[in-house]
Amino acid sequence: MKKMIAGWALALLTAGILAWSQTVNHSEPSIPSAVHSKELLKDTPVPWSATKNTIRLNTSDPVSAAVLTSKTLWLSTNEHSRPQSVILVDSAQWPIAAVSADLTQLSQGPLLFVEEEGIPKETLEELRRLKPRGAENNKGIDIITVGPISEKVMKDLNGLDYKVDHIDATEPAEAAAAIDEYATKVTGSVPTSVIIGSMERPNYTLPAVSWIAHMPETLLFVSEKDVPEDTVKALQKRNGQAHIYIIGPEKVVSHSVEENLRQYGNVIRIAGDDPYENAIHFAQYHDPGTGFGWGIRSPGYSLSFSIPDSPILSIAAAPLSHMGKHAPLLYTERDGVPRSIMKYVESIQQAYDNSPMEAPYNHAWIIGDEKTLTTKLQSEIDEILENAAP
Repeated sequence: MKKMIAGWALALLTAGILAWSQTVNHSEPSIPSAVHSKELLKDTPVPWSATKNTIRLNTSDPVSAAVLTSKTLWLSTNEHSRPQSVILVDSAQWPIAAVSADLTQLSQGPLLFVEEEGIPKETLEELRRLKPRGAENNKGIDIITVGPISEKVMKDLNGLDYKVDHIDATEPAEAAAAIDEYATKVTGSVPTSVIIGSMERPNYTLPAVSWIAHMPETLLFVSEKDVPEDTVKALQKRNGQAHIYIIGPEKVVSHSVEENLRQYGNVIRIAGDDPYENAIHFAQYHDPGTGFGWGIRSPGYSLSFSIPDSPILSIAAAPLSHMGKHAPLLYTERDGVPRSIMKYVESIQQAYDNSPMEAPYNHAWIIGDEKTLTTKLQSEIDEILENAAP
């Protein structure tokens, strides 16, 4: 009889467990459907991805990259974390977008892209999220547009409750000089240090964009063998006292242009034989007399890595040089670190004596998704940034 009762009890217990298991297995989990839906998640790119020494902006679309940069730097959760102004420029105009980065430090706000067809949805949503508070030193301006801006974009802007200012220019040298003049009017001062870059060879010029996003110096344009009139007028404002820094070798900005520029002030050339070495030299350079230049020759810094043949993508991330881990731009290949870059990064790596906590660490931003810069490349950068044991 006892065995029979025990058997019934076991049967009842087993039935109860099975019933409970079926109930659990068929009930909906108490988490948002967007989280447990594998179908929804599998096609949703992760905006940022990280290793111990790197953070990737996980897109190669310039519009999205500019928005991700903005979200990284301006959380806009309170008055302090909102930008003063936002700069809008057409993504099809890389030279004008490049010089517009100078307005980043002036307006304390991001650079976002528009298109001829109008303001992209991502950019529009980011403008609404940012809620620019108006530049106190610039008549409360919320948005600055630069260069050729389509009527459709202006119509879209008219539907927003923002105070808009426009810097009118159609050509690269004209835009550079117009931004220089605009900044002078807002700040009431003319920076004596000026960068001269090629408007024809972005892979040599763009490392300068990281600096002008960080500091108030101006980037002005030349061609290989000519100094445009707009650039001449901007230099003449310095009354022969300009400190002129040419970025790029003579095959990009000729010796004759360099000699022509000497009438406007002191001229120094910062150059490397290829885009990779050119970017290294610019990151290393520092003028103790003027304070110009990153001067990164020791550990404890951040770097941005992009590819040399995607100028507008590099420009999208330029504000990373202005806030947070201020980062000069370096170039890399898609699937591996060039030897010159590897040697430079290793030269600013520091070995620790007793504990890895003692040494200052380097950090890198990776600009682009895995189609542009592979996981193998990110792993290599992460490894060479790691401080070495004694």
